[in-house]
Amino acid sequence: MQHFDSRPLVRQVNFDADIAVHVAPKSISDRVAFAFVKLLRFFADTFFAQRYGHRAVVLETVAAVPGMVGGLWQHLKALRNMRDDEGWIRTLLDEAENERMHLMTFIEIAQPNWFERGLIVAVQMIFYNFYFFLYLFAPRTAHRVVGYFEEEAVFSYTQYLAEVDAGRHENVPAPQIAINYWQLPSDARLRDVIIAVRADEAEHRDVNHCFVEKIDERREGKIARRRSLAD
Repeated sequence: MQHFDSRPLVRQVNFDADIAVHVAPKSISDRVAFAFVKLLRFFADTFFAQRYGHRAVVLETVAAVPGMVGGLWQHLKALRNMRDDEGWIRTLLDEAENERMHLMTFIEIAQPNWFERGLIVAVQMIFYNFYFFLYLFAPRTAHRVVGYFEEEAVFSYTQYLAEVDAGRHENVPAPQIAINYWQLPSDARLRDVIIAVRADEAEHRDVNHCFVEKIDERREGKIARRRSLAD
């Protein structure tokens, strides 16, 4: 009989993560990605307002999609080109898994109602198909979208933390799943969870902006080789 690895996932909190990073849009692709993310931010702010826990449940469902889609396409691309993926596949799948753990954590905290669960299904269906084709035709823009999405996530969790510190949101005990995953102290609270999640989002932000730079470098390298051959 096949035995599957059921060991619990664990992750270290990156307390050195820089939460103030912003990559200014430079190209048309960047501006489109930035505008799209700001539009999503507007709808999230309008719908959820100060209900940060419920906002996290829905948005983490969306955030868990890009890594899985990107990992799939990088896997297929590596097979087609018969070359090494340079670590992209594992990085993207790890990102998707991490975002899923964020979701599992905030489900314990926010306890979404039936309407929000239905909204999650609808949003996931729409966003998955959108991102799937975006990554197929414009992977650079797709990674920039995630980079800006994570910038907004860092900002939202910073606001959430401020609300908890101000006493406007109860600093409830951390769910056991979060304590196990981030190896937090047994008496950890919501504040500790937010700091851990925010650090993760900052890492995803940096990784996806870095992927954009890598794609640009590859394109510039191809252009340089073509010019060299033409000369």
